Amino acid sequence: MYEDIKQKAYEANMLLHKYGIAPFTWGNASECDREKKVFAIKPSGVPYEELSPEQMVIVDFNGNKVEGGLSPSSDTATHAVLYSVFPDIGGVVHTHSVNAVAFAQAGAPIPALGTTHADFCYGFVPCTRELSKAEVEGEYEKNTGLVIAEYFKNTATDENAVPAVLVKSHGPFSWGKDAKTAAYNAAVLEIVAEMAIKTASLGKDDSPIPQHLLDKHYLRKHGKNAYYGQKKN
Repeated sequence: MYEDIKQKAYEANMLLHKYGIAPFTWGNASECDREKKVFAIKPSGVPYEELSPEQMVIVDFNGNKVEGGLSPSSDTATHAVLYSVFPDIGGVVHTHSVNAVAFAQAGAPIPALGTTHADFCYGFVPCTRELSKAEVEGEYEKNTGLVIAEYFKNTATDENAVPAVLVKSHGPFSWGKDAKTAAYNAAVLEIVAEMAIKTASLGKDDSPIPQHLLDKHYLRKHGKNAYYGQKKN
């Protein structure tokens, strides 16, 4: 019944491993079915080398397990919140990729310094506030999702134009139209984080990309007037 999203979630999880942004078992990807209001997610703590599509766990948008013999990822409740508050997304990814985590640990956004970043994200990648003691000791994973949702709501940031976020002292979450896109965004996020760190290390001009250049590069790949790539018949 859920074979399609299980397969897609499995493939996205394997992409995280292939891209080298989820060492050991430090990452998870999920794919949702909005009609059925469920998503498939990686089982908790299972090494990538041992994963199979059949092991993906089916969970509803309230975080309740629907199908699967294994326990779902410990970050399942965060995924559930993001699917609930971001209606256009079909996939969510969380990693502990090194350079993105460095920004999260510093509590700093990843600045949009050049066109590589602009192709991916319309402006800086934000960093949320730190969770309170009560939030950590309560429903921690759910509250992680709520802190992300809080940032996007309070700042009126478009989650479709900014497809990633850093959670203070934790790490990055990304999303997209499906799990494969979310995995791609997670990989690009790590690349632009590394570029930003290396740019800062040069001690030269690290001012943000000019708005007109940001607009040009983002809009040529995204939106109704995008012209990057091949036209679909």
